[in-house]
Amino acid sequence: MPNKTILTRWFFVLSSILIISLIIWNTYQFFTQLKENERNKMTIWAAAFEEFQQVDLSNKDWNSKLVLSVLQSNTTTPMILHTHKENKYDVNNLDSLSIKNPAQRDQMIERFASEYIPIEIKYKEEVLQTIYYGNSPIINKIKYYPAALIVIIVLFFLAVYFFYQTSKSSEQNKLWAGMAKETAHQIGTPLSSLVGWAEILKSEEVNPEYIVEIEKDISRLRTITERFSNIGSVPKLESHDLVAATRTSFEYLKNRSSKLIEFELKVPDEKVMVNLNEQLFSWTFENLVKNGIDAMKGQGKISIEIVTQHNKAMVRISDTGKGIPKKDFKKIFVPGFTTKKRGWGLGLSLSSRIIQEYHKGKIYVLKSVKNEGTTIEISLPQLN
Repeated sequence: MPNKTILTRWFFVLSSILIISLIIWNTYQFFTQLKENERNKMTIWAAAFEEFQQVDLSNKDWNSKLVLSVLQSNTTTPMILHTHKENKYDVNNLDSLSIKNPAQRDQMIERFASEYIPIEIKYKEEVLQTIYYGNSPIINKIKYYPAALIVIIVLFFLAVYFFYQTSKSSEQNKLWAGMAKETAHQIGTPLSSLVGWAEILKSEEVNPEYIVEIEKDISRLRTITERFSNIGSVPKLESHDLVAATRTSFEYLKNRSSKLIEFELKVPDEKVMVNLNEQLFSWTFENLVKNGIDAMKGQGKISIEIVTQHNKAMVRISDTGKGIPKKDFKKIFVPGFTTKKRGWGLGLSLSSRIIQEYHKGKIYVLKSVKNEGTTIEISLPQLN
């Protein structure tokens, strides 16, 4: 089935290229034929003009109607007539002001000469006049038609590509959302059982400290279940103190991390109010801190700082790890992108979705230096 799909796509691409090539080739042939016709028309016009200048107008036998008809029939081809003896310039199908300026006139003559070979009018082997002429308006329009056609086709393919990418992204989002909800559902069953076992252990005179730790883990599992349940649906945002929410997540991670990790927290003394979903924010916070710990290979310093500026509240998570190449600053938030040997590349992409789509904020790499560390910043709208 995949091979068939690939063959179909290649057939579509090759067919499109073939059709485009045929259209461009036919357009070129049509353009060439028009230019040839223009050349023939001007040759006839020049012959009629030459005869008109050399005949005796009082001669009744002269076929004036035919010559005048030929001269008057050309109403589209722009031309400049240079009379050499008087060094005089006349125009036809052009604005007479266009030849008043010598520089502009010479430029136009040069352009006409590049489009068609000038026609010389001779009398007894002496060149009396030279006709410079260029493309008629219709030929100029057709000349740019292939380029316009290519632009339209490129835009069409880009539109198809973006539609395909959007559809693919939408399908992936639905898949991940479905998997997240199914995971939450699957965790729910053993979680309910664990709650029951905890109650039984209380009645069995088990060390209360053990039960407290079990209840902490049960509470943690509930938090994870709620997080997965929120993915794929619009979460409820409420006014929360960002400092308190950050401190809670900070203390949780600090108490459960290796003693080789040094933690530092710098937050304002006053409250910083933002619209927040605490469960999803703590998930994002944990993802960023754990990524920082992984970048330090389990040993180093994690610094958390909250600053406010221009009605924005910024949470900065810094590590002393290996750093991120500048070319990957945006890639790390793309689903599936990972530099780890083991990993799905979903943590930061979920964090990006939580902050940008759900909280209408921003998340980005603020700075990163090789072998010195990385700072990722979360920016959220601050409530007044």
